[in-house]
Amino acid sequence: MSTSLEANRTELAIGLQDIQAARTRLDGHIYYSPCPRSEILSELTGQTVYLKLENLQMTGSFKERGALNRLTLLTGDEAARGVIAASAGNHAQGVAYHSTARGIRSIIVMPVATPLVKVAATQRFGAEVVLFGANYDEAYAEAIRLRDEQGLTLIHAFDDPAVMAGQGTIGLEMLEQIPQMEAIVIPIGGGGLIGGIACAIKEMRPDIRVIGVQTARLPSMEAAIRHGGPITTHPATTIADGIAVRRAGAVTYPMVARYVDEIVTVEEDEIAAAILVLLEREKTLAEGAGATALAALLQQKTTLKGAHTGVLVCGGNIDVTLLARIIERGLVQDGRLIRLRIHLLDKPGALAELTKLIASHRANIVDTMYNRAYYGVNLGDTTIDITMETRGRQQIDDLLAALAAEGYKHTRIQ
Repeated sequence: MSTSLEANRTELAIGLQDIQAARTRLDGHIYYSPCPRSEILSELTGQTVYLKLENLQMTGSFKERGALNRLTLLTGDEAARGVIAASAGNHAQGVAYHSTARGIRSIIVMPVATPLVKVAATQRFGAEVVLFGANYDEAYAEAIRLRDEQGLTLIHAFDDPAVMAGQGTIGLEMLEQIPQMEAIVIPIGGGGLIGGIACAIKEMRPDIRVIGVQTARLPSMEAAIRHGGPITTHPATTIADGIAVRRAGAVTYPMVARYVDEIVTVEEDEIAAAILVLLEREKTLAEGAGATALAALLQQKTTLKGAHTGVLVCGGNIDVTLLARIIERGLVQDGRLIRLRIHLLDKPGALAELTKLIASHRANIVDTMYNRAYYGVNLGDTTIDITMETRGRQQIDDLLAALAAEGYKHTRIQ
């Protein structure tokens, strides 16, 4: 779903000068990430696509830009007392890494269910990790309690002007890297990333279209635009956990309302497909949130037509078990992995005849399972579930036709 956004005259938290000042502070401390043109993705999407690879930052995400900008603005007393943040991953690592580098104590409150790999990474960067609550909201409430109890400074993941200005430095870089840019597509969670980038882009090149992308399961900013202000959406789970924000920021919302031209949403399977395309075609690893912008282009969700388009790959911190499931599911959807349930006579040689037929069509068997008691099998018969690797849908169609021609009763298992 897309929506046209009208200018909002609410006083804005930051301006172009704040983003330019942030860039000066970050100079020499943040990787100037590449932004190459992708011939393959341009062909697939109908745009001329340039990928801004923020997944190559030290902590695997753009988040360290905003965290570092906020840290540089601490007073001496605030730095001495330390900082605290609530995060399930990327913001946590950004705060931890740059706090430790500056000798500042950091505490990160993470939900109890946070994957161990993200907890370990945050600890490795030097933070004290507190596991609390079933979700981000509960972790954030605990962070507020600890802030007040210990006199710490809270570094919010997105709803902070300095954090948003730090994220906006990406926009300045992209204007340099893609002087012919006509549009930019950016993931949206709480709005800090798109708010900062959109301000930088629109203040310098108002002709460039700025398009935001949210997961359809948690379209909090889209809901805020329709409602006229931030509202809390229903809880939901998503593979794009980096943008799983139930309520748009009070600081970021006016920025989005002023500068963003369009917001679209993408489904879970579309995000998973984009992760697989980036991995297989571009050899680039993206997490769910990092692939949402490309997902919108691949699925033709935007109003863009043949534009020179910058696409944010904003993070690459994905759990390997989730990545394995995404790859397997993507292979199934792409017709390169198939499971069939085939009925056989329970006699010597029956399996050999079947596998010979499968081999003649160059499918590779990766798993089998026999069953004689279930699925309505007649006495004297058996079924076998066979999982096979194939080259694609045409090979599957040829194999299914051959099985039918030889009289094999079969069912495709989804």
